[in-house]
Amino acid sequence: MSDPITLTTAFLLGFFSTLHCIGMCGGIIGALSLSLPVKIRNSKTKLFAFVLTYNVGRLISYCVAGLVAGAIGTGLLLSTGFDQGHTILKFIGISMMIAIGLYLTGWMPQLASVEKMGIPIWKRLEPIGRKLVPVASIPKALAYGLIWGWLPCGLVYFVLIWALTAGDAINGALIMLAFGLGTLPTLITAGFMTSWVTRFAHSTRARQIVGLLIIFMAIGSLFIPMDHGQYGHDHNQQE
Repeated sequence: MSDPITLTTAFLLGFFSTLHCIGMCGGIIGALSLSLPVKIRNSKTKLFAFVLTYNVGRLISYCVAGLVAGAIGTGLLLSTGFDQGHTILKFIGISMMIAIGLYLTGWMPQLASVEKMGIPIWKRLEPIGRKLVPVASIPKALAYGLIWGWLPCGLVYFVLIWALTAGDAINGALIMLAFGLGTLPTLITAGFMTSWVTRFAHSTRARQIVGLLIIFMAIGSLFIPMDHGQYGHDHNQQE
């Protein structure tokens, strides 16, 4: 299982990066909330249930993507040899964290091009999601959340590449889950206070501060010693 430091960092990445998430997804969840029947919108309990269900579906999709990424990372690790492979994957992960920070600050807008990676998948899923609107039931909300999780988002893709460094499929899924949980508080709030939260998300200074925090976290992780124990055991089993 991923060490607590890695999962905590992933959670903080999600939490700090919610400025981007609101800009990207806040409008979506706000629109979905407004499209609900009046009797649901007028009940805070029912509205919360729908907003939470949207996000549960999104987190499930993140975990599936992380599972696949972690499995791919395992293959890369074993093909390059344990010591060298793990070091390379660690530096890839740190590079992704720095890229996330630069992406949020807006200092390297070219990084947004990574979102093109998911366009082919999204073109297939988006029409299915459109058929689910208006979302008037919990199962529909979950289904829409599952599709929403594949929305082309550079930030999610950066973390997904980081999940490649997890060492195995389960750890890749855990990194994506921790990241998703970090985004949860703000995106749930966005379903109730869309206009206020969105205005805050568009603050250039706030985005730059958050981006710098993430970059500092990435640099700090360079000084965290690598634990080869689990990976070495897995590698020996393969031999």
